[in-house]
Amino acid sequence: MILYSDRDDHYSQRVRIVLAEKDITAEIKESKPEQTPEDVLSISPYHKLPILVDRDLAIHDPSVMMEYLDERFPHPPLLPVYPVARANSRTLMLRVEREWCPILDTLIAAELPEKELIKLREELLHEISSIAPTFKEFKFFMSDEFTLVDCCFAPILWRLPSVGIRLPLNRHLKPLLDYQKSIFERPGFLDSLSSLERDLKSD
Repeated sequence: MILYSDRDDHYSQRVRIVLAEKDITAEIKESKPEQTPEDVLSISPYHKLPILVDRDLAIHDPSVMMEYLDERFPHPPLLPVYPVARANSRTLMLRVEREWCPILDTLIAAELPEKELIKLREELLHEISSIAPTFKEFKFFMSDEFTLVDCCFAPILWRLPSVGIRLPLNRHLKPLLDYQKSIFERPGFLDSLSSLERDLKSD
């Protein structure tokens, strides 16, 4: 099994978290899309990383990769067993994918005027802050167990300082900050970090 992974991309990191959490033996080839061999990059119709190759199977969508790995290596499970809970997890992943990731991607690219970037920072901070109270009820993202939703959310939290967003130290956000601390200390999360991603935290 080979994961062609962008060394500082949050979509790639979420897959690396799954590999680390499940202790899956895989060769991780880190690069940037422009440095990736064309025969590999052509696997994806979008010519983007990550790309997972497992024998005759090649997957180019990070969400499909995560669920494939969870099904092929079922222990520990990273999606709930029961259908309703699984559907809820998938819905949360879709929310992260459609609502938060585009904002983060735009902030990382930093191609807009600063005035527009400020608005996007405020929007993303507001969105993430709005879920803080749920961490009073659940240890993880709307769950008492670590799931694929956390694999999607953690790389976003890690990148906030690098795009100019600081989570305020206040009473409202304390449950979220406690969650963030516990996630960042997980061996699986730490093992997933590339050298470039480790440097992001110091920004």
